[in-house]
Amino acid sequence: MDDRDDLEFFFDPICPFAWVTSRWVTEVAERRDYRVRWRFIALAVVNEGKDYGAEFPPAYPTLHGLGRDLLRVAAAARRDHGEEPMAAFYTAAGTRLHPGGLSTAIWKGQPIPDDLVADVLAEAGLPATLAASADDALLDEILRDEADTALDRTGRDVGTPLLTFDPGTDRENSLFGPVISQAPKGDDAVRLWDAVRQLAATPGFAELKRSLRDDLVFD
Repeated sequence: MDDRDDLEFFFDPICPFAWVTSRWVTEVAERRDYRVRWRFIALAVVNEGKDYGAEFPPAYPTLHGLGRDLLRVAAAARRDHGEEPMAAFYTAAGTRLHPGGLSTAIWKGQPIPDDLVADVLAEAGLPATLAASADDALLDEILRDEADTALDRTGRDVGTPLLTFDPGTDRENSLFGPVISQAPKGDDAVRLWDAVRQLAATPGFAELKRSLRDDLVFD
């Protein structure tokens, strides 16, 4: 066996669809003993230069800003502690935001709790001192580099999440999505993985989409 990752998953913790897809990926990784590297694509960075007042709903500046701040902390944690804590950090942040209802509360205008970053760090087993990184704009250079890497692989007219199968090999292929409203479990999760991986590896494949969506389920 080698130490290569089987998948690179680019995420913004504020994105509910990335969260659902990440739980599907986690399910398959456990069943297939796959290695996943969690990487960053901050929606606030991707949308730099856009007019938020004209192009997005009112809550988006706050939500995207929170996602960026959390990824600044994740970038500092990765710098100081390596890749290993990234899964726990994303799980802690995503659980609070999505099943925990915080992202919906912010959407409705409620403020971001002052203790959010500290709680996420504690849940992930990381030092509380990393919380100061949320205000460190110098870390945005890392987020820009990560976003450019992801978007160079898929094209820029996409959202989150972005997946790269077999990174660093001659089989490397990347896609936006899948966008799913509920994470499949068990054999259903594995079947979807195999289908998506096959699509990613198909020469010339670019898009498969329907606009009808079920309500999000964060179980």
